[in-house]
Amino acid sequence: MNAERDLLPLAPGVVRALNDKLYEKRKVAALEIEKLVREFVAQNNTSQIKHVIQILSQEFALSLHPHSRKGGLIGLAACSIALGKDSGLYLKELIEPVLTCFNDADSRLRYYACEALYNIVKVARGSVLPHFDVLFDGLSRLAADPDPNVKSGSELLDRLLKDIVTESKQFDLVGFIPLLRERIYSNNQYARQFIISWILVLESVPDINLLDYLPEILDGLFQILGDNNKEIRKMCEVALGEFLKEIKKNPSSIKFAEMANILVIHCQAADDLIQLTAMRWMSEFIQLAGRAMLPYSSGILTAVLSCLSYDDRKKNIKEVANVCNQSLMKLVIPEDDEMDEARQLTTLLAQSTSEESFSKPESGSLDASCGSNFSNSSVFTVTSCERIQVTLNLDGIVQVLDCHLHDTSIGMMTRIAVLKWLYHLYIKTPHKMFRHTDSLFPNLLQTLSDESDEVILKDLEVLAEIASSPAGQTEGHGPSNSSDARPSPVELHVPDRAGQLSSSGMKGLECLPSTPTMNSYFYKFMINLLKHFSRERKLLETRGAFIIRSEHPTRLTKAPQAPPGQGGMVEQPKHYAPSETKPFPQASLNHQQTVSEAITRPLHSTTIVYTGDTPPAPREAAVHAGRCSPDPPARPAGGR
Repeated sequence: MNAERDLLPLAPGVVRALNDKLYEKRKVAALEIEKLVREFVAQNNTSQIKHVIQILSQEFALSLHPHSRKGGLIGLAACSIALGKDSGLYLKELIEPVLTCFNDADSRLRYYACEALYNIVKVARGSVLPHFDVLFDGLSRLAADPDPNVKSGSELLDRLLKDIVTESKQFDLVGFIPLLRERIYSNNQYARQFIISWILVLESVPDINLLDYLPEILDGLFQILGDNNKEIRKMCEVALGEFLKEIKKNPSSIKFAEMANILVIHCQAADDLIQLTAMRWMSEFIQLAGRAMLPYSSGILTAVLSCLSYDDRKKNIKEVANVCNQSLMKLVIPEDDEMDEARQLTTLLAQSTSEESFSKPESGSLDASCGSNFSNSSVFTVTSCERIQVTLNLDGIVQVLDCHLHDTSIGMMTRIAVLKWLYHLYIKTPHKMFRHTDSLFPNLLQTLSDESDEVILKDLEVLAEIASSPAGQTEGHGPSNSSDARPSPVELHVPDRAGQLSSSGMKGLECLPSTPTMNSYFYKFMINLLKHFSRERKLLETRGAFIIRSEHPTRLTKAPQAPPGQGGMVEQPKHYAPSETKPFPQASLNHQQTVSEAITRPLHSTTIVYTGDTPPAPREAAVHAGRCSPDPPARPAGGR
């Protein structure tokens, strides 16, 4: 301790009392300091006030002796009380040494620091808001303090600070968000509870718009939602619910795009509450943001599709996921098939307009900035440069669907949903989808071996659309007229059995003409289906009749299951509505052959004849135990 002359204007008795181990003596010294500072305030002697605060900070609060530190803390609180409304002029000098004591190893000293800061803040009120960041940082540490007394004291200070924030209009939210974003990832339960309580308070203040900064804290909120403490989970659930209510009220000001990927991640969480909450948010985002969510479709489908096969234990998640899936599917529109062409046309128009604007600056054409917008965005029309449209990321969507279709471990409902998506995309964006048909075709053909009849029916529905779509004739997929045409890469290549399919036979089949109701993929499907049956005899025996009957335009594709012991489906004639499965274009085998003969005989001897709009009368075939069992053709006399 320095000589007593260096501690003036503090009296020697006051100095000794501040260093005493007894709280009562330190309290008496604090009352003397309060009287002294009041005199300096009355005299407007600011230099002496600063000198007293400096002595209490440097010589006491930051001393190496624990009792001196305690005396310094109570002395600083006494100064603040004496200063009253003028304490705001000295807040930095008053607060900094107190916050330093928050890190002290002695729990009693941390408690006294909390008590001192409470008195300082209570006097200064709104004047402490410029120092809110450091106060919040210190409080967040005390909220996780292991000592119950310290924690109790910090809660009193926390409530006081919340009252000040809610009643003030000078709160600096911009400066607070980085600190909140950092602290929100704490794993301590008490720190998490402290963070959530502040978020709830800030949400309730009308003058504070926390929604603008929601993308910065949303990920942390979902992580807190997975806390083991039920009370914390409930508080976080309430906070997220309040945010979602505000989003519904003001969707135009929400940054949906910045939060989409965060929701995609948490929609795949292992925790049921996190996954359900994120899925509900995703459903609302799709409804509110509409096509603005299309760029994130592949990620959304990755998260949603697997949920469609959940059992009753996760029924709520499954239902919300189904809503998300249906809502997202509705966002794909026929105009998405024309986006590339519109983009090219718009770019050309912008370039030509820009050139004209250089030569004719007085003209009323689009300016250069509008032209640049056109060149970097996709639009449906070229009449306005302000209407920026969202481009469908079809490549990403198809990749996700193809991966799920290839994965045999996924549930039946997920496979059905994947096939529904493919059918929907072929209907809405046929020209773009046919660019992916070569990669999808083998998996679609392999799906015919699925155990589920409903999956097979949906698969046939997709194949029927591919085979009959006019877009398949205009994308360079049509059959070649050249005699040396090579087999198309969309075929399912399997090792040919000896002499089953000659190259000339394949060329002849591929060179059959396309018609308005049938493109080259119809022939590719039929050829590969026969090869598939030839390779997998069990599939032919158990599902062959069902698959072939489902292809026939007079069969109902959504027929009920056959009785036990009978393969295939119950035959129910029905006219097709536009919303039902699209039948394959009618083609027949040679009139001397039956379906079973065409499958069991060598493929090179099978001839497919397209008969136009009028199908030939199908030959009756007995169906028993799921197999076609026609009578074998009579052997001519002579043994050959």
